[in-house]
Amino acid sequence: MSRGLAHLSDEALVALVARADEDALAELYDRFGRVAYGLALRIVRDPALAEDAVQEGFLTVWRSATRFVAERAKASTWILTLIHRRAVDLVRREQPRRAEPFDEAPRDSGDDTEEQAWLRLRRAKVQEALKRLPDKQREALELAYFGGFTQSELADRLGEPLGTIKSRMFSGLSSLRELLAEEEYEEEEWKEPRSTS
Repeated sequence: MSRGLAHLSDEALVALVARADEDALAELYDRFGRVAYGLALRIVRDPALAEDAVQEGFLTVWRSATRFVAERAKASTWILTLIHRRAVDLVRREQPRRAEPFDEAPRDSGDDTEEQAWLRLRRAKVQEALKRLPDKQREALELAYFGGFTQSELADRLGEPLGTIKSRMFSGLSSLRELLAEEEYEEEEWKEPRSTS
C-alpha cells in the first residue's frame, strides 16, 4: 500500500491524512522531513530544537489536515508554513528562558553555559522519554534521528516493510511528544506558586 502512496500528489496525501491515514503522513514526512528540518534549523539554530519544531509541525499536520484547503495553497507550502510557525514559537518560548538568568552577567561565558546546561537537560529528558517507548519504536527513532537513516534505509536494515517503519516512527513520535508534554506539565505544576491567602 505504501508504494502506491508514493505516486499520489501532496494534496491527495493530506486528504488521506485528514482521514487518519498514518502511512500518508509518513509519506509526507519522507517528502518534506529534511527540507522542514533545514528550515527549522535556520530559524532556531539548534539541532534539538529544530527536531522539536519538525515533530510538532508534523503533529499539527496530523491534527489539522481536515482544515487544509487546496485552493488556498499547495500542500508543501502549507506544511512548511506550519513548521515555520512551530520554529518561531520555539524561538519565542526559549528567548525569555535563555535571557533571564544571565542578563546581568558578563556575556563572554554565561549565555553559553546556560544554553549548554539547558540543552543537556533537554537531551536527558528526551533520552528518558525514549526509554519508556516500546523497543521497536525506540530503535526506529534512534536510528533515524541519531543515526541519520532514512525510513527506506531503516526498512532494509531492520528487514521490515516500509509501511511498518513509517507507522512505527509516527506512533513513537506521538508517544514521545505526549511523554514530554506530561513532564513539562508536571514541572509547570511544581513551579506554580502556592496561594498564601
